[in-house]
Amino acid sequence: MKHYSVMLSEALEGLNIKEDGIYVDATLGYAGHSSAILKKLKAGHLYAFDQDEEAIKESKAKLAKIGNNFTIIYSNFVNLKNKLKEQNIKKVDGILFDLGLSSPQIDNKDRGFTFMTEAPLDMRMDKSNKLTAEKVVNTYSLEELTNIFYLYGEEKQSKLIAKKIVSYRLDKPIKTTTELVKIIMSAVGAKYFNKNHPERQIFQAIRIEVNSELTVLKKVLPDAIDLLNKGGRIAVITFHSLEDRIVKQIFKKESEINDLVKGLPDIPKEYQPKIKLINKKPIIPSEAEIKENTRSKSAKLRIIERL
Repeated sequence: MKHYSVMLSEALEGLNIKEDGIYVDATLGYAGHSSAILKKLKAGHLYAFDQDEEAIKESKAKLAKIGNNFTIIYSNFVNLKNKLKEQNIKKVDGILFDLGLSSPQIDNKDRGFTFMTEAPLDMRMDKSNKLTAEKVVNTYSLEELTNIFYLYGEEKQSKLIAKKIVSYRLDKPIKTTTELVKIIMSAVGAKYFNKNHPERQIFQAIRIEVNSELTVLKKVLPDAIDLLNKGGRIAVITFHSLEDRIVKQIFKKESEINDLVKGLPDIPKEYQPKIKLINKKPIIPSEAEIKENTRSKSAKLRIIERL
């Protein structure tokens, strides 16, 4: 499937790009957003992060056709602040986070991200990561599996599915995506399975666990805010409620006056809001975009500006 950059024009507009600014694409992927940012930079520079070597290789060639004012950093974006510091960059004018998987990652059978085709249980965004989906389903305890299915997958039948996995693996290890889907179905029954598609939730939960996605997001957003110049912006595209909730809460906290000093006539600088919300409600894809790329359906875009 062709790779689409979700809400491309909305994200670019939200970043309010200055042609001599310094911008960061924290989620390079296959360079859809990065290409569009780079085209707008004349004297500016783009720093792009990714932990997927295949994506980096392809994106490097793509960006080189546009210009040479870019630097690709092979790292998880959780290291944003330190990695930019290594490049002598202390402040930037805009940061984009597109938290979705790219279509090539989903469609590459060997990666094991999708439940639609048979593949090894992998799900690592960074292939040097020791933790795989196979390790999660075969070594985590009943309690650990139940917790991640419930917290990261918001799946009602979490315990039932976890129990089935634990009893199944007593006979032999679970190796493939299709094997896992069959176990999920046998745990909940065909009627519940066909109506609610719990495999979506379970695969999402395992992927989040393997890549520490929510922990990383909670850690990086305050760092990203600190990196912004005055008037600099952050645009974040999320794809499920757990991510969106984290982004919403952090942005809300940083855009309000601290409760300790609310109501004082003169508010000390350290208690004043760091950011303002550019959009109170998240921006969602247009109907035309959803029609063209159904994977964009659940996307939400939130934008803030540094005060």
